[in-house]
Amino acid sequence: MSKLFDILLLINNNDKVTQRFLADESGISLGGVNSIVKNLEEQNYIKKNQISKSDYSLTNQGMEVLERFVIENQNRRIRLEDSSKSQVVSQAVILAAGETVFGKPAGFLKMDQESVIGRMISILEERQIDDIIIVAGYKKEYYLELAKTNPKVRVVVNDRYKHTGTMYSIFLCKDFIKNDFILLKDNLIYQDRAVRKLIAHDEHTSMLITSESGSGQEAFVEIRDNRVYKLAKDRHQFNKIDGELVGLTKISFYYFNKMLKQFEYNKNPYINYEYTLMDVGREYKVGYIKLDDLVWYEIATHKNLKKARGQIYSSILRRDDLKKQDKLKDELVRELDINKDDIKSIESAGGMTNKNYKVDINGEMFILRIAGAGTEKMISRINEKNNSIIGSILGLNTDTLYFNEETGVKVSKFIENAETLNPTTAKKENNMEIVASLLKKLHFSCVDFDNEFNVFREIEKYEALIKEVNGRYYDEDEYPIIREKVMALEDELEKIGKDYYTCHNDTVAENFIKGDDRNYLIDWEYAGMNDPMWDIAGHIIECDFNEDEEELFKNKYFSIDYDLKKGSEKPSQVQEEKILLFKICQDFLWAIWTVYKEARGVHFGDYGLMRYERSKNNLEKFYNKYM
Repeated sequence: MSKLFDILLLINNNDKVTQRFLADESGISLGGVNSIVKNLEEQNYIKKNQISKSDYSLTNQGMEVLERFVIENQNRRIRLEDSSKSQVVSQAVILAAGETVFGKPAGFLKMDQESVIGRMISILEERQIDDIIIVAGYKKEYYLELAKTNPKVRVVVNDRYKHTGTMYSIFLCKDFIKNDFILLKDNLIYQDRAVRKLIAHDEHTSMLITSESGSGQEAFVEIRDNRVYKLAKDRHQFNKIDGELVGLTKISFYYFNKMLKQFEYNKNPYINYEYTLMDVGREYKVGYIKLDDLVWYEIATHKNLKKARGQIYSSILRRDDLKKQDKLKDELVRELDINKDDIKSIESAGGMTNKNYKVDINGEMFILRIAGAGTEKMISRINEKNNSIIGSILGLNTDTLYFNEETGVKVSKFIENAETLNPTTAKKENNMEIVASLLKKLHFSCVDFDNEFNVFREIEKYEALIKEVNGRYYDEDEYPIIREKVMALEDELEKIGKDYYTCHNDTVAENFIKGDDRNYLIDWEYAGMNDPMWDIAGHIIECDFNEDEEELFKNKYFSIDYDLKKGSEKPSQVQEEKILLFKICQDFLWAIWTVYKEARGVHFGDYGLMRYERSKNNLEKFYNKYM
């Protein structure tokens, strides 16, 4: 702290202040104090007291300066390592000691054909991490057997796992950690880029964070001054929440030793490593890297496991499919007439029907869309092209640079500084307003599409495709009965009256993007004339809204009139009936869409079966209430 602020603090914190007192307390000569005091008076930071025990006191301006200085110094942290220096992350520590509800360590749960720990080790090995320390406790024999077959794995046993937290588990590894390392938990599944990005991050000690997942197990994070400022599970402790801790952390060898030093004074055996790390973070900077669109999941309950197998794992696999990069570069060279050297990087960006990639072409970012297998029979690319142009004219869609209506290859401008919604963030009220406004603008744009989206004809089309590839329905004995009930809804829809407006027809959360100066509705593959309640129903089920969230979203949509002014605030009885009807149809349609895709070799876990079962449940509700 500078001498000037030493003097300001002494004046503020003491009742009787003289220049002699200031000199004695600060260690500054009396002449030096005299000079500083004179300067502070000239700057109007202090004033002489006429009648007071103290010769000086702070002015309002002086108090403001002192407050700013104290706050800034509280927020300063020492950087342990020079971020410009190269890092060698050659070790990993996997925390696997805790008891689970599965009767075995979470790492040995199967996701399709591979275990969670098997995938985790493969990802680490691809990053040249060949020293993997696993801290085992509960059912430790699983990991001890694994170590016998994999020379890169070393098992450290925490026999006190029932009575200790994760910091104790890391402490047990102290004799084996020799370098910077990645710290993980064995009940996580995630994209391989999570590890790749974390290792490549400039800061030697940094946490991986992402947008809130809504899992109920979140550890929330607040960022200040480009560092992790606060971490806690209770959201009420935060002024703002900047993200959620994923459970992957890069820790430098030097920082680890600071954590061990801190742990020497620990009297709480249950403390977890995150809090020891943040205790050290009071003096030393903890960096972070945020990946908003990362797909990851923590498996702690049977419900988590079902969801992981049903939709999360398959989504991760699709995003991790980067082995086709050379083929993608060839496609770009051919379609855009550029040199291969112009393409600096290609990174998977997800997609269920198609494959999407984020592409850097000479410093400019684009999204490359490659049509999925079999989509040429399912989707009219001519209609998509025409409808996406209309979407752009309406100010809803992103700018499209290239569109091949024969192959389905599309190149669009990447939206910088944008947030892609997900089923959790879509539950926020302000995001509901954004979605409702975009949909209302589309539905009542007074511009018609050339094609109609009719779910019953789509069902028939998908069934014909399934027959071509000898696909198998989820319950072949029951399917004809359920199908008959679903197809009977067409007559019910005609009876209550189907409206025809411009509709998007694929209102998953990820198709809504928040930009700096405007918001976007993207991916127009299924767009066509339809009833607007289809889009409303689709967004509700894709975001898994509960009853209160569904009611709030519908109120947001119906409170916007056709000219985007105040409207009716809630759906009519007929519109409510349509919403339930379209929920059934969408789940049924996308369930048999999954049957076809899986027959073509694309795996979705339990995703299709989940939608099929939900369509049956809602079908029973609909028949009981309306038919």
